[in-house]
Amino acid sequence: MIPRYTSPEMAALWSAETKFATWLEIELLAAEGQARVGLIPEAAARRLRERSRVGSVARIEDLEERETRHDVVAFLRVVGESAGEDARYLHRGLGSSDVVDTALSVLMVRAADLIAGQLARLHGALAALATRHRRTVMAGRTHGIQAEPITFGLKAALWYAEVGRGLDRLRRAREVIAVGKISGEVGTYAHTPPEVEAYVCAGLGLRPAPVSSQIIQRDRHAEYLTHLAVVAGTLEKIATEIRTLQRTELGEVEEPFREGQTGSSAMPHKRNPIISERVAGLARVMRADALAALENIALWGERDITHSSVERVIVPDATSLLEYMTRKLAEVIEGLRVSPDRMRENLERTGGLVFSHRVLLALIARGLGREEAYRLVQSAATRALEGRGRFRDLIRESGALPDAELEACFDAAAALRHVDAIFTRLGLSEAPAEPPSGTPNQGGTHSTQGLPAAGGAQKGTIPRGVSPRGGKADA
Repeated sequence: MIPRYTSPEMAALWSAETKFATWLEIELLAAEGQARVGLIPEAAARRLRERSRVGSVARIEDLEERETRHDVVAFLRVVGESAGEDARYLHRGLGSSDVVDTALSVLMVRAADLIAGQLARLHGALAALATRHRRTVMAGRTHGIQAEPITFGLKAALWYAEVGRGLDRLRRAREVIAVGKISGEVGTYAHTPPEVEAYVCAGLGLRPAPVSSQIIQRDRHAEYLTHLAVVAGTLEKIATEIRTLQRTELGEVEEPFREGQTGSSAMPHKRNPIISERVAGLARVMRADALAALENIALWGERDITHSSVERVIVPDATSLLEYMTRKLAEVIEGLRVSPDRMRENLERTGGLVFSHRVLLALIARGLGREEAYRLVQSAATRALEGRGRFRDLIRESGALPDAELEACFDAAAALRHVDAIFTRLGLSEAPAEPPSGTPNQGGTHSTQGLPAAGGAQKGTIPRGVSPRGGKADA
């Protein structure tokens, strides 16, 4: 992965230095394991541990390019120079894939741990965002059209739950790849017994693969990368919604915009959701990497190397990208500017159409048939959308509902009375204190902020332009 999208930690993990150091550790553990079962002298294994060094990475790579055309052979030659006569005990009875595949598992486990750290950070940021805006009422939208009221906290809580599932997926990805193999050229342990494999894997924090060929089977790698791609899809989903809500016409949230930052070389007013766009774009690369991993499952016989060149690209790239995407999205969530004012204004733009379902149910409760009630509500809604009156007033003119019942239909607090129960199921903290009462909203008495406490349907209103936290915008 290019440096732009790679953290220093991921760059170090996927460096040639780390790869060769991991190879050497596997070779030394294998020698120690063989010494334990009497295949090589114990003194030789000790000397190998004391003397063996990777040496010059550049020299290994140059030797591979100029002469061996085989990276493991070039590695062994350079390491052997530091090991002296005991070099003959290095790589005894091992195949190249014993070293390469086991090392790849080690590095993929470490990569999963780095990603998990950033994903846990994002998870925590979403928990805080959801709790803070549990009662910040906004329009819920389906098909991009206003549907019914929700709270911004509920939207963030949904993201929180999905990222939590992403952490579970990451744990499963780590588990499925945390295996090694020291079983020889075709998986038969012909030259090194399973006890050595068990010793090596224990030293690396891995489990022995129950059965292998020349390689660890690539359904494991495909599952790992597919789990990563699903997590990336969740990040894309969150980023896409932030981009939508930041549109000029909505203006309900905004990415952090630092002092000195510029949004356009030509238009000084621009404050673009560039991080969210970046996250959404990179998710496409993650899906492509997962597809390539799926195509690596089917190999000839006990192994060919069509997977090898692919994995040298997709595994470092996918892990580096997901760690980067998660870290950047966490920064966005931590610094997200939320505008309850705009959420309120957008909710009120349709003059109460978001309460049409409650009106429909109230009419049915008064004895109207469902079809008749639906036609009445839809007719009023159509006229309101066409600018021929306000929805609430048109329903009132029909005389189908008494004023008291009509006004109750337009109470957001009643519509959202179960939000606290959802938060309780998610294990999120208690709701903030009830906001202060205030004047009715423009155009009527319905409340668009100030939800009831759990277990009640108490009404509450709040002055226009004030968030449930008492501020005009949350940074």
